[in-house]
Amino acid sequence: MKVPMLRSVIVLLITLVTLPVVVSAQERTEIRDTGAAKMILGRHKLSLQWISWDYFGTATVKNSAGVYSLRGEQKGRGNDDVLTIKGNIVSIDQREFKFNGTITSRISHINNGEPCVRQGEFTFRITGRRKYWRLQEMDNPCDEATDYVDIYFK
Repeated sequence: MKVPMLRSVIVLLITLVTLPVVVSAQERTEIRDTGAAKMILGRHKLSLQWISWDYFGTATVKNSAGVYSLRGEQKGRGNDDVLTIKGNIVSIDQREFKFNGTITSRISHINNGEPCVRQGEFTFRITGRRKYWRLQEMDNPCDEATDYVDIYFK
C-alpha cells in the first residue's frame, strides 16, 4: 500500500472511531444552573388545559451520560384527548429550559380532532411565583387556540 493511501485509511479509521464521541458531546445538555438541573430531574405532573387541570399526566426527565431526556403524556378521561412530549433538553437555566423534540396534542374540539404535531426547539419558563414551567410557544400551529402546556415542580 502506498504511503498517501495508507495515510487516508488511517485518517478515515481515526474519524470513524472518534465520531461517536464528537456526536455525543454535541448532544449533552448545557447546564447553566446546577440547582435547576437537580430540580428538573425525575417525575413531574404534566397538563394541557384542554385535557384537564384536575387530572394530570406525567412527565419524566432522565439524565443519561449528560443528556437530559424528557418524556410525558396526559390522557383525557372518557375521551381520546391526549398530549405527548418526547425529546431532549438542550439547556437548563435558573428559570427556564430549552427542549428539542416533539409535542403532539389531539383534542376533540381543536383541529377537527386531528393530531397537531410540533417539532423543533421550545422554551419552558417559570414566570412570577408559578410552581411550574410553561411552554412559551403557546399558539397552537394547527388551530386558533392557545395551549398551556405545563410541567409542575415535584
